[in-house]
This record gives sequence, structure tokens and C-alpha cells, in this order.
Amino acid sequence: MDKQDTNAQASAARPVLEGPDIARVLTRIAHEIVERAKGADDVVLLGIPTRGVFLAQRLAAKLEQITECKVHCGSLDITMYRDDLRMHPPRALARTEIPGDGIDGRLVVLVDDVLFSGRTIRAALDALNDIGRPRAVQLAVLVDRGHRELPIRADYVGKNLPTSLRETVKVQLAEEDGRDTVLLGAQPAGSGRQH
Repeated sequence: MDKQDTNAQASAARPVLEGPDIARVLTRIAHEIVERAKGADDVVLLGIPTRGVFLAQRLAAKLEQITECKVHCGSLDITMYRDDLRMHPPRALARTEIPGDGIDGRLVVLVDDVLFSGRTIRAALDALNDIGRPRAVQLAVLVDRGHRELPIRADYVGKNLPTSLRETVKVQLAEEDGRDTVLLGAQPAGSGRQH
């Protein structure tokens, strides 16, 4: 799909979250993490590329504001752990960056933009298993759109967004797309399943 098609699809989609909404839900999620973890001393945030990494960085900054302590943040590439590698064209590997103290015995919060089938999170759990042994693993997502294929649920959800399988959810973040928004639109005819 070229850039013009992407722009046409985005213009046909309607925003369900804008920049201020995204900032608000991330603040709420940060407070929920602090409350459940009773602080943030042993919390490690790992974003799933691409947009999950930016969301994890934003959450880390909010956690640091709330707790006034350093929060460890990194990224977890799941490309080689996906169960659909042979069904899609090759994709570039992203970076896995684990904080220097590692994840053993820590509370790891995986961060992603959209929770859909659950297969991305299953791949993330497999990747995490090869890196270390956290005390616990939790999941924070900006949008949960339903349609789970695996028994996976998020611990922290910015917005529950019931959708049909004919709809797409597109998250745009300033770091990658120049603006913050979540768009809900119709899936183009003939396209594969997306967020």
C-alpha cells in the first residue's frame, strides 16, 4: 500500500482518541501500575515495536513523575517469534533493548498499541522467556479491540473499543507519524487482517 492509499484510508477513518485523550489514558495507566505494584522500584517497561516502544517511553516518564524514581524502559522485538512469518513478506528486525539490570525477579509490563487476536503478546511472552525470568508479567495496551484468538487479556487498557472484523484500528503517534490519534475505519477490500 503506498503513502497516497494510506492517507486516503486515514482520511476515511474517524478518530476515537486524540492527543489529549491519549495523554490522559497514559496518565491513568501509570497511576494504576503504581497502585498495583505499590510503587515502581522493580518495574521494567518493555515496548513492542514500533508504537509500543514510544508508549512505553511515555509511560516511563509518567511513572517517574509520579514516583520520583528512575523507571527502567526498553523494547522487545518479537519478529522471529511470530507464528505468521511464512504468511507475510519478510520484515526488518527491530531492536530488543533490555535495561542493564535485566528482568530477572522484576515486574515486567509489556506495552503495545492495540490488543487484537493476542498472537503478538504470545510471541512477546516467548521472546521474554529467552531473555530472563521476571517475577511477574503484565500487559498494558492503548486500545483493546476484542476478537481474541488466544486466552490473553490486558491488565491495563487505555480504551476498550468494540469493533467488527471489517474495521481497522490505526494508532498514530507523534514520534512515528507526526501526530497522536487513534483512528477507526473500514478495512480496504482484499486486504489482510490488521490491527
